[in-house]
Amino acid sequence: MIKIKNIFIAALVGLALSSCVTARKVNYMQEPDKYIPHYADTLSFEDYELRIGDRLYVYVYSLNEEVMKMYNSGGGNASQMRYQMGNSNGANGQYGSYDLYTYLIDQEGFIDFPTIGKMQVLGKTTREVKHMLEEELGKLIAELPGGYSMVSVEVNIVNRSFSIIGAQSGRYMINKEKMTIFEALAMAGDLKEFNSRKEIKLVREKNGVTTIKTFDVRSKDIINSEFYYIEPNDIIYIRQIPGYSFGINHVTTVIGVTAATISFGVFIYSIVQTGINHVNKRINGDYDKK
Repeated sequence: MIKIKNIFIAALVGLALSSCVTARKVNYMQEPDKYIPHYADTLSFEDYELRIGDRLYVYVYSLNEEVMKMYNSGGGNASQMRYQMGNSNGANGQYGSYDLYTYLIDQEGFIDFPTIGKMQVLGKTTREVKHMLEEELGKLIAELPGGYSMVSVEVNIVNRSFSIIGAQSGRYMINKEKMTIFEALAMAGDLKEFNSRKEIKLVREKNGVTTIKTFDVRSKDIINSEFYYIEPNDIIYIRQIPGYSFGINHVTTVIGVTAATISFGVFIYSIVQTGINHVNKRINGDYDKK
């Protein structure tokens, strides 16, 4: 019976300790080994190519005040617009007051810009659209009195966002040109102890093709891989570590749970043993009577 007792207690202790979240399971920037993958140096960042449904905020700078008033619907609101674009969390899918001052890329890939008319921008970068506008506006403004043909155009995408599902679910705005996976996770409040870091799935659509890629964010090599930068409209799926319905993430908690588990096991064992002894005594007593 002593052996059975020891096996029972050892099993309970093992069960308690198996639920412990170790540093190896949650730490970032770990050296690759047989458990943490190595990623080849495939890092590349490509400028985002405009898609149908994107909204462009365009602001025209010129020495000619009339030109400024003509093309900038918001007047002197450029700073306020940039503030809104950089601080909106996009959780409700709204663009705020600057929705009135943006240009929607229609189903045919065009925007309708004042005095220029329809411009094909589908598949182009914001830098290319900037140069196109500066060239076209320069020609038009050169014909105005005063000869202020020099213009500068600022072009931004106001609905660049990514989504996280499975944990800290939400839609978050990309408020800078390059955003890394770590910055994206930080915006969502980082991963919790029982969120899986080794099997993060990235759903990405490009040129009408949707791909699903899986990576381990714990690997130090992630910074050199194709997974380091996220793109607009990316969906990041984070799942819970299988088998965990509760969390133990501190040594003191482990000790407390282990002690409680052992105590409960000993209590159950005592009850069972008392019952067995009682039955044995009755059997022995019956034998003595015979």
